[in-house]
Amino acid sequence: MALRDTSLPDPSGPARCRTAPPLDPTDRGRLLAGAHHDPHALLGAHAVRGGVVFRALRPFARSVSVVIDGERRGLVSEGEGLFSGVLPLKEIPAYTLSVSYGDGEHEVEDPYRFLPALGELDLHLIREGRHEQLWKALGAEPMTHQGVTGTRFTVWAPNAQGVRVAADFTYWDGTAFPMRSLGASGVWELFLPGVGEGTRYKFEIHSRHGHRFLKADPMARYAENPPDTASIVHSSRHEWGDAEWMAHRGDLPVHVAPFSVYEVHLPSWRPGLTYRELAEVLPAYVNDLGFTHVEFMPVAHHPFSGSWGYQVTGFYATMGRLGTPDDFRFLIDALHRAGIGVIMDWVPAHFPKDDWALARFDGEPLYEPGDDRRAEHPDWGTYEFDFGRVEVRNFLVANAVYWCEEFHIDGLRVDAVASMLYLDYSRDSGQWTPNVFGGREDLDAVAFLREMNATVYRRAPGVVTIAEESTAWDGVTRPTDSGGLGFGLKWNMGWMHDSLGYISHEPVHRKYHHNEMTFSMMYAYSENYVLPISHDEVVHGKQALVSKMPGDWWQQRANHRAYLGFMWAHPGKQLLFMGQEFAQGAEWSEPHGPDWWLLDPGYSAEPDHRGVRDLVRDLNTAYLATPALWQRDTDPGGFQWALGNAADDNVFAFLRYAADGTPLLAVSNFSPVVREDYRIWVPEDGPVWEETLNTDAAKYGGGDVTNPGPIKPEEDGIRITLPPLATVWLTPYPS
Repeated sequence: MALRDTSLPDPSGPARCRTAPPLDPTDRGRLLAGAHHDPHALLGAHAVRGGVVFRALRPFARSVSVVIDGERRGLVSEGEGLFSGVLPLKEIPAYTLSVSYGDGEHEVEDPYRFLPALGELDLHLIREGRHEQLWKALGAEPMTHQGVTGTRFTVWAPNAQGVRVAADFTYWDGTAFPMRSLGASGVWELFLPGVGEGTRYKFEIHSRHGHRFLKADPMARYAENPPDTASIVHSSRHEWGDAEWMAHRGDLPVHVAPFSVYEVHLPSWRPGLTYRELAEVLPAYVNDLGFTHVEFMPVAHHPFSGSWGYQVTGFYATMGRLGTPDDFRFLIDALHRAGIGVIMDWVPAHFPKDDWALARFDGEPLYEPGDDRRAEHPDWGTYEFDFGRVEVRNFLVANAVYWCEEFHIDGLRVDAVASMLYLDYSRDSGQWTPNVFGGREDLDAVAFLREMNATVYRRAPGVVTIAEESTAWDGVTRPTDSGGLGFGLKWNMGWMHDSLGYISHEPVHRKYHHNEMTFSMMYAYSENYVLPISHDEVVHGKQALVSKMPGDWWQQRANHRAYLGFMWAHPGKQLLFMGQEFAQGAEWSEPHGPDWWLLDPGYSAEPDHRGVRDLVRDLNTAYLATPALWQRDTDPGGFQWALGNAADDNVFAFLRYAADGTPLLAVSNFSPVVREDYRIWVPEDGPVWEETLNTDAAKYGGGDVTNPGPIKPEEDGIRITLPPLATVWLTPYPS
């Protein structure tokens, strides 16, 4: 396109454009302050009477020119980084900008010549709170737009007067890149040509109170490691190799499938290892011990390692200390290819108050409620989410879907559900307001949890959601269409509390606490349960599992083994925290991790730790091979007491049945004496039995009091020898 220059030539540079009409002073002031809702209306190219006006905002530039068909026309400086000019054109041409700084000239695309890179459907779904793949609409998305490669930046900030992109290449000054408001959605958008992966960025918010501050992207997929707080432009390039796992992970519903979980804090399991290095050792270790799943303590981005991940600032970003998001995908892929499912702790109950993150994001309460009584979480010094706001609910529901779809996560263990369900949770009278029905239930949180569960189960077949819920709320694992919350499983905190209370007593006192071990069967089928011995039980002075046990070291280990045998046989799935599988005596330490040296064959003083680890391996092996232990976990017909009232003897015995009726008999003797010729009731028409597991076996570090050979039932049951502080499993003798 030929240009007709009407300006006088500039001997020191390109011919200049005609001077443009000045901006309205109010618009100019708002633009330069970062408080304008529509910078694209002022910047870029626009048809005017007599031609096309070009305007650019380039702070610190010496000069700016428009380049059309290789010809340059200098823009006139308006001061404060604004450059403008008019060319006598009939239509807006394709053009670039040539910007001169102290280090030379740079030819760049003008961000303000591009149409919005976010569609109307996306905006409609965001307004409705129904965008189930929200991460594809908001955040920093590398893309090609109108034939140009760059990154689309979008952020939800409905109360802001203006939003700008500040990045490493702008030296964290957002002046040059104000974003445009996309109307009632509250979304701000800007496509920046030439910006690609690895760019560090933040959003500079101009609040309606006149304050300006930098915020990390709530939708960032990657973030700087603490103490740095910027978000990082990222796009996944991982090629998954777990197609077979994904195709078959949902073949068996979780409540009728084996489910034995090893809980791991990734940074401290093997301190110093990256995600990719963990992929070389963790799958092999978990496979060797026979666990079906691992559960990761939170892996979402968190600035303080001492929070163990439960103070999340980047809900869509992986913890960067161990590698990139694709490195984390690599670890999950390796676990799947080894046949191991991956559960992730997910924390939608609260978020920290860091001023660079979600708190008061656009200068107003946004992700948190506006009422301080509702916003403040009294226990953790954090903010609670505003579950009544559709955009906030969408942010969290889509986040659950994100981990399942983008990272192939097989399960979400939802943290602190009870704190969400009750308006008066940890609050005194006067510190909370009843719901519309006068009750203390948080109806918005209930609606959120139901929506989250229903959405995850619909979009991610084979995924299970698990509630950490410690109250008697009815229907936590009941389907949403039947009025329940819709979780697949629930942690059995009552069983955990009662059984640990029982086992911590001296054997001589246990008869007074016998019901603490039997009471769980009064409600065992009210929900679909997981029996959790988690990190929470082995920190903060609670002692490691083996150290909770009374007696000398031999008795402590014997109690530990007997307890695990009882736990694996009890109705419900099971979860064990790292270090407890080999009876580590010290509490878990986040900087230190498990005491792996206890398993060293050269450590002759305590070879018994290896025996406990071998027991866990054999428990899992027998568990997987015995459908009676998992097939009818939620069916009362799958359980029968054989001896539930032997309080004076500290003995418990029960039968588990598979779907085809095949039984397993579990007998636990929690007294330190051998009980010979001990009678256990079994059905008269039952099989001949054999002992298939005994926690007192010498190979586990026990005294090797066993029951060799077949055990034939008599009229009054069977008679066996009970080893001290031990659990034995009996199964039908092969015919």
